[in-house]
Amino acid sequence: MTDDKDVLRDVWFGRIPTCFTLYQDEITEREAEPYYLLLPRISYLTLVTDKVKKHFQKVMRQEEVSEIWFEYEGTPLKWHYPIGLLFDLHASNTALPWSITVHFKKVVELLFFLKHFHCNRFLVSRVREWLLHSSNFPEKDLLHCHSKDVIEAHFMACIKEADALKHKSQVINEMQKKDHKQLWMGLQNGNNRETFYTEAISTNCFRRTVAYFGRPAKRCVS
Repeated sequence: MTDDKDVLRDVWFGRIPTCFTLYQDEITEREAEPYYLLLPRISYLTLVTDKVKKHFQKVMRQEEVSEIWFEYEGTPLKWHYPIGLLFDLHASNTALPWSITVHFKKVVELLFFLKHFHCNRFLVSRVREWLLHSSNFPEKDLLHCHSKDVIEAHFMACIKEADALKHKSQVINEMQKKDHKQLWMGLQNGNNRETFYTEAISTNCFRRTVAYFGRPAKRCVS
């Protein structure tokens, strides 16, 4: 049991040193410096990269920035995969820090012009559709993530699916709604990871959560 708890703790507190750089073709008003961050294995890129987004938005025109997405050596990184899984799949054999390229889905000024002058809604809709297909966002590879509610819904769906396969949903069914929210808040708020870990380590649901995110690579920081 002690060894089991040690593994859970290593996974929960594991960090991956990461260097974020802005894609070279992004239009900036001045040179964008790289941004370094220790990424938690048990989380999602779109959940822990608010500071990264704010850092690069400082050198870009706000009207040209919309959705953020990431890639590693030409491969778009799926935000709905845990960070630890993404690292193990794509970069476990590379030198640290993990180098991730940041992209921003473009929003052409024409759309803002049409809205500002109250143009026909049908025209605005068609222009929006055209922008969707002509943007640099890899539609075939990535899901859109417009809010943290989307991440929460995906996270809970994965936990429920894992519990259904492992325990026929017995663990999730025994939890109250507040327990579900606590599980999510513990994942979302990195500052409370120690408190959440202490409170939740004895629950089977937490063990299923850690199992879902996987064991840490040896070169990760813990």
